[in-house]
Amino acid sequence: MKKSETLEEFYANRPFLKTFDLSDNQEHFNVLAIEKQKQMEGNAAVSFGRKNYFKICLVSGNSKIHYADKSFEILKHGLLFANPLIPYDWEAISGEQKGYSCIFTESFTEGFGHIKKYPFFQPDGYPVFELTEEEKFMLENIFVQMQKEQSSEFDFKDDALKNLIFQLIFAALKIRPSTQITTEKVNAAGRITSLFLNLLESQFPISNTINGIGLRSASDFADQMSVHVNHLNKSVKETLMKTTSELISERILKEAKIMLQHSSWAISEIAYSLGFEGPAHFSSFFKKQVHVSPSQFRSEKIM
Repeated sequence: MKKSETLEEFYANRPFLKTFDLSDNQEHFNVLAIEKQKQMEGNAAVSFGRKNYFKICLVSGNSKIHYADKSFEILKHGLLFANPLIPYDWEAISGEQKGYSCIFTESFTEGFGHIKKYPFFQPDGYPVFELTEEEKFMLENIFVQMQKEQSSEFDFKDDALKNLIFQLIFAALKIRPSTQITTEKVNAAGRITSLFLNLLESQFPISNTINGIGLRSASDFADQMSVHVNHLNKSVKETLMKTTSELISERILKEAKIMLQHSSWAISEIAYSLGFEGPAHFSSFFKKQVHVSPSQFRSEKIM
């Protein structure tokens, strides 16, 4: 799997774009008109992979978005939330593609909220919405206001832009309330669970066939976190209503699907990189979860 696309690479591939504060890469924001990008780039699909920044896109036009191990087809209007953890691509199917996108770093939003806590930016969140005409018009006005603020000389325009990012998030939550939203438990169990999830996610993406994941069991994570495995298991179960092992298996399965669909690695290489003793163990695990073998999944492109 290739490395995440950086902001420098994003702009290097699009020299026609104005970059604003790219020199201050730690805090970056930009808002872009999709149709202008398409005029310069043609209809080539966005390459599948992780991007080293957050992105919110408002898209009009029939297109397909491949996000992690799932695919979503946008018929008329859609809204996409992308984050640095999850790989995605965007494929235009037919018709003219219009809309807006904004890209920003996590540090840009500091002081206005914790961007990662919102369900769209979480690994199991639902990132793509089909929109009605009315919903599209309402969200489009926010992007237009972003463009005006970015071009202004207002001394506090960064604060205004941060506010508009969260307006998009809150508007989307009202349009499609997530069934996965849970009140964060500000207690020891919640903190331990959060640390476990961050540690689990930090093992991905796997960039080469030599250095695979090192934490595969609840005991591995407990040792790394310096807590008793029973305490970790109890905290995770109390907070998320799932076992530690279930969450580890779900995350490994998701990465396996991504690698099978979007990498040229041999199945044996994928197996070892994901911490399995060999291809047979990986195949048994995968078939139990998906009901087809890894090779069938790859050849049939099952979603």
